[in-house]
Amino acid sequence: MIDDLPGGLTARHLAESDHPRVLAVVDAWWGGLKGPAGAVERALLLPRLYFQHFTTTSFVVERDGGEGEGEGEDAGQLSAFLVGFLSQTEPDAAYVHFVGVDPHLHGQGIGRSLYRAFFALARSHDRRYVHCITSPQNTASQSFHTRLGFTASVVKPDYDGPGLDRVTFTIDLTAS
Repeated sequence: MIDDLPGGLTARHLAESDHPRVLAVVDAWWGGLKGPAGAVERALLLPRLYFQHFTTTSFVVERDGGEGEGEGEDAGQLSAFLVGFLSQTEPDAAYVHFVGVDPHLHGQGIGRSLYRAFFALARSHDRRYVHCITSPQNTASQSFHTRLGFTASVVKPDYDGPGLDRVTFTIDLTAS
């Protein structure tokens, strides 16, 4: 499914059973960014519905062979995930809602591989643009998206509600 992952890692589409696994790691992977309020915000951004209705456009990366503490008989240790979907409103757009990589695996190209797979999926559905957002405090995410070729907006105050400022990103898949 994703051919350019480091050795020992495999990818598959997201499943509903991945919901508790992702929620169990997401706060630690973000290093407690924005404290307890940030933890609540991240959990609220990943409701089960994404794991039910966007499975064919989302990915999970796991260690091969069930290493670690994965859930279920066949599950390996969760290493990364990307939750994305094709826009229902904009027929030329797709959206990456949430992506995470185990911090111990940063710098190995896993996030880039997930995005490349999503870009290929978006292109296969005739989508030209991919959009995503991050918080202004998440400077690592902003740098990562810029390196991938996304164009960043200025900080948009109250984008997701009072006090929930965001930086938006867009990439034109025909330019890359």
